[in-house]
Order: sequence, then C-alpha cells, then structure tokens
Amino acid sequence: MVTLPSTRYQGSKQKIVEWIWSNIENLKFDTFLDAFSGTGVVGYYVKLNGKEVTANDILKSNFIIAQSIIENSKEKLSEDDVNFILRKHPEIKYPTFIQDTFKDIYYTEEENRRLDMVVTNINHIKNKYKKAVAFNALFQACLVKRPFNLFHRKNLYLRFAQVKRSFGNKKTWDTPFEEHFKNFVEEINNCVFDNKRNNRAFNFDVFDIPNPEKYDLVYIDPPYFSSRSLTVADYRDFYHFLEGVANYSEWNNMIDWNSKNLGFKKIHSVWTDKNQIYDAFDKLFNKFQKSILVVSYRSDGLPTQEEMVELLKRYKSNVIVKNKKYKYVLSNNKGNSELLFIATD
Repeated sequence: MVTLPSTRYQGSKQKIVEWIWSNIENLKFDTFLDAFSGTGVVGYYVKLNGKEVTANDILKSNFIIAQSIIENSKEKLSEDDVNFILRKHPEIKYPTFIQDTFKDIYYTEEENRRLDMVVTNINHIKNKYKKAVAFNALFQACLVKRPFNLFHRKNLYLRFAQVKRSFGNKKTWDTPFEEHFKNFVEEINNCVFDNKRNNRAFNFDVFDIPNPEKYDLVYIDPPYFSSRSLTVADYRDFYHFLEGVANYSEWNNMIDWNSKNLGFKKIHSVWTDKNQIYDAFDKLFNKFQKSILVVSYRSDGLPTQEEMVELLKRYKSNVIVKNKKYKYVLSNNKGNSELLFIATD
C-alpha cells in the first residue's frame, strides 16, 4: 500500500490520484510539472513512480508543502527537533500576533498562544527542509481542528456548541495541537524519500514559471469555476490563516481588517473572473504547448467540457477526455464528475 500524505484540503486529488496516474502512466514523459500543486499529492505520486517532478503553487503555504515532500529527499524532524518546536525557550522573544488578532475567531486563547510560540520556534530552524516539514505538520494540525477544515467564517463556537452533530469530529477538535502536530510530523517524515531525481518546488504565478519547454508533461489543476453558481474555489480565501502562518512577519499587512473573519485583502485573479478564465486557459496552453497537457476539471465547471476540448485543440491535435464519478466534500451536486483532459501532438 502506497503511503500518501493525508490532508483535509478542499479539492485535494488524494482519493483519485491513482485513477489520474492510471490514465497518464503510459504517456511518454520523464519530467513532470504540477502547475497548481496544492496539497502536492499528485506530484508526490508521480515522484513515487520515478519521474522528475517540479511542483508549483502561487500560495506560499502550498509551496512549503511541496518543499517538504517533493523537493525534500532526506531531511526529517527528529524527536529533539519536535521537542524544540513545542517548548518555550527563554532566549527567544515570542510575538503575540495570533493571540492579539484572532481572539474567539478560529481557536481558543490557549491554542492561539501555542500557535504564536510554535510558529516562532519553527522560524528559528535553519534547515529549510526541516522547517518545511514542520510547517506542513502545523498546517495539517490547524486544518483538523477547524469546523469544515476551512477559515472562511468566524465559527469557533461550533466546536463547543451542545448540539446533535451531523458533521465534524469533536474528539479531533478537542485533541491538543501538540498531539496532532506530533502525529503529522511522523506521517510526513514517512513520506520523505529520495527517488534519485532533481525534484523542485516553485512559488510562482503559473504564467511566470520559467523554462516552460523543460517539461515533458504539464499537469493543470486550477481553481474550479462553477457554472451552476458562478462561484469559484478561492483557496487564498479558504486557507488565508495557513498562508498567514507561512508569511508570519508580513501577516499584519495582508489582512482585510474590515472582514469579520480577518481574511486577506482581495487580489484579482484571472482564475476567479468569469470574463477572463477562457483567455487564462488559452494563455496557459499556449505557454506549455510543447508539452503533453493534462487538465483536471469538474464536469459542471467553466469552461465546459466541449469548450475545454476546443481550447486544447488550438495547440494539440489529439485530445481525449476521461470521466470519473466523484462526490466532492461540501459539494451539493451529486451528479458531478471529475474530468481528465489529455492533450498530445
């Protein structure tokens, strides 16, 4: 049984990564670019299968995840490292940003205090890969202690409400951060291995990835734009707290102080704009037109299946579409399918 990194991240391909691999493993490629790497699970699976993987994501938190399990080939956190991270040290000055800013929003006062301490300790680790493993473990611990595993609402009260529950896991929410952190460190340590290839993690806007001709296959799993509700999976909005942790010293300048949940200031993205998303796909396919193009999307998304095929055929002569019935977490659309577009010359 293959060990895969677990995550509560919305839109993760963890449950269908083997299906994705089964549809691309016989294509002729050696270098693989995961252009919107997210949880890193697809790139990691391709790394397991001996390819040279480059994982890219515009979010620094996702870049760090890719650093920890894709670029990293040997560095793991020791018991001493974990003990250092989870203890207060008299020689270190600890900021109180999370405690001061997020009272009664996502975590308890004691949890906020511990988070300030842990983030500060992790930032004192000099080895970048050990630091990445630590941050990845902290991100996962933060996610499992959140209702719906998101940061889209101020809803700490849900953890303590005396109601009959049809969702969530109160035992998980009540488990201390330290215990979750140690468990995720062990899990991520077990995912660290060397496939003898030069794997890398990037933190670029997808259009700024250098040397596009270097990749035999480019896997594209962009934010999903729903044709039914005209809404988009905005990961910067869903996971701003993790992104804040990753940018701890700059966090104060990133917050929209008028928002109830203290999310980030809005930044325009072509992937969340109905009027620009078609041109965005065209620009991306043009950039990587020398590579095999593989696109993951949902059957109820924009562009539609027919439109996506048309866009790909501007650059590739052969486009096939694979379809898998799949129910997404928090999605009300039971008839939805995962689509995989495979475009070759």
